[in-house]
Parts: sequence; C-alpha cells; structure tokens
Amino acid sequence: MTTSTTQLPHWAYAYGEPAVRGVLRSTPEDFVVDEDLGYAPDGRGDHVLLHVRKRETNTEWLARELAAFAGIRPVDVGFAGLKDRHAVTTQWFSLHLAGSEPDWNKFSCEGVQILEVQRHRRKLQRGELRGNRFRLTVRQLEGDIAALDARIRLLKEQGVPNYFGAQRFGIDGGNLAEAEALLAGRSEVRDRHKRGLYISAARSLLFNTVLSARVAAGNWQTPLAGEVVQLGNTQSLVTCDEPTPAICGRIARGELHLTGPLWGRGRPLSSGAVLALEAAALADHAAWCRGLEQVGLQQERRLLRLQVQELEWVLDEAAATLMLSFYLPAGAYATTVLREVVSGNES
Repeated sequence: MTTSTTQLPHWAYAYGEPAVRGVLRSTPEDFVVDEDLGYAPDGRGDHVLLHVRKRETNTEWLARELAAFAGIRPVDVGFAGLKDRHAVTTQWFSLHLAGSEPDWNKFSCEGVQILEVQRHRRKLQRGELRGNRFRLTVRQLEGDIAALDARIRLLKEQGVPNYFGAQRFGIDGGNLAEAEALLAGRSEVRDRHKRGLYISAARSLLFNTVLSARVAAGNWQTPLAGEVVQLGNTQSLVTCDEPTPAICGRIARGELHLTGPLWGRGRPLSSGAVLALEAAALADHAAWCRGLEQVGLQQERRLLRLQVQELEWVLDEAAATLMLSFYLPAGAYATTVLREVVSGNES
C-alpha cells in the first residue's frame, strides 16, 4: 500500500485547479446544513422525533445528552446522519419513549434548540434521509474572482466528480491508518461503529482513486465499453457492452448514470475497457481489495457524477465574499462541490 495515512492523495479536478482561494467557516454561521428526511413524522407511535437546531455541536455527543435527559439508553436514540460540528445544522433525532416523555422545554444545552416534537412509529436509521440543503459562505477571496461566475455556471450544468469528502477519512486520514491495520489483520476492532467507519474509509479511498483516474483521463462523463450504468433515480444497474449513440444520449439527458466500484466480494460488475481502467487504477491497492472482500462486503456501485441541485450563488467582489446554496442527495458531500469552486483552508 503506497497511500500515506497522514495525508490524503490529491484527487483530480474536473475543471482544472480553481484560480480563486478563500476561507470557509470563519464562523459556524458560514456553514449551514438543513437535513431533509423526505417524509413527515407519523404523528403517533412509540418514538419521539425531535427536530433540533445545533451550533458547534457533535451529533453523537448530543444524542447521548438527549438519552440522559430522557432517561433512556443511548442505543435507543436514532439519527439519520452525522452533521458537521463546526457549523449550524438542523436535524432529526428519534427517542424510544413508549410511555410518558419529559418536558422538552426544560432541556438545556448550549448551542442547541429544539424546534419541533412529534410522535413516530419507528426509530431513525443511519442513511434514512433524502438529502441536505446547504448555505455556505466563503470569505477573503483572492485571485481571479471575476472568473468565478462562469466556473459555477459550468459545474451547475455539468456537475462535479462525486468524490467522498475528506471527513470520510478522519482527521489527517486517521481512519485510513486504522483501516490498513484492520484489513491486514494487525488489529481487531470490536466497536461495531468504529469498525464500520474504518471499512467505509478504505472502500471510499478505492472509489475516489478510480474516479480521479477517470477525471484525469477526461472520461468521467464519457461512456466506455463495459460501463455499469444506473437507471435514473433507481438502484437498478445495467452493464453496457458498447456506448451506442442511444446510450450516450440517455446519459447526456440524465436518464442513465455512469458508476464506479464500491469494492467487495464477487466478480467486478464492469467489463471491457472500464474493467481494465478500474484494475489499473487499483493495481497498487490489491491488498486493500482483498481485505474488503474478506470482511464480507459485496460489490456495489456509486455514481461518478454529482449533479448539484437548486444551486444559487451571490458573488460580492467588493467584499471578496461568495455565498452558495444548494441541495445534495444523501451520501454526497458539500466539500466535494466547494473544492471545484475555490481552493483554500478553513479558519
């Protein structure tokens, strides 16, 4: 394995390295996330759904605080996804409270506000959300600011590479170091949650590696022989032996979507030129591929392109500030969008 576990590899840019730098999260209010479950609470049932706004608050820490206040076990608290700590976010939590419930007006936690309380029939599960809405502010812009507008219009039309974000890999890539030890059999992780994080980090690294190779080659949106495509917004996958004009047209219209590998057990789903490309990109990661097969994961696929929905922006050149708002489906990363717009650091 040649990848550093303290510094993430560089993933290729779709439109060249941004010519503008900026600072993200000068304050938590510069990174606002609103969770969209995609459905309304049932209004009845043994669970209570809390709609919560939090500022600079860790999701898992807050879940434990809610459990302690309600007098239940932490395992009886559910949430759909982890939200950025250094941000202002809204999200839902479920608490198994078949009988009476506490007076939520008495719950006090710095930076936390309960917006809504509803009954629901079941516990929230990880990944059980439609997506998230983001409102981001980038300050102290430097460089060719005048070119930003055209660049954002381009990615609004063409989309961005659907990379897993850096947070997937932990602080300084720490999850990759743990994953390497786990997959090599040098460590045993009993904590189910941590084990899942490390395995997901390894799988995400392999996907990003393949996608970056295709971006660098200029074919991440161009179908090749042996593609595995997803049908619209379904989970159905089809292998395309040859990229016929009809298939290319459907991909251009967003009816079909190119995919990349989420590694696991079984034969790769791709074939032909795509299989050869994926094998070459992962040649230095053979041990990780074998390790992921041995932990029991099955071959899956993920979209190569992320279409940024509801994208709007305000560019204030005089104040050197950019404000972006957009919607992303579950599993997509706002930082993946932002890296194609500006480069820079978080304050």
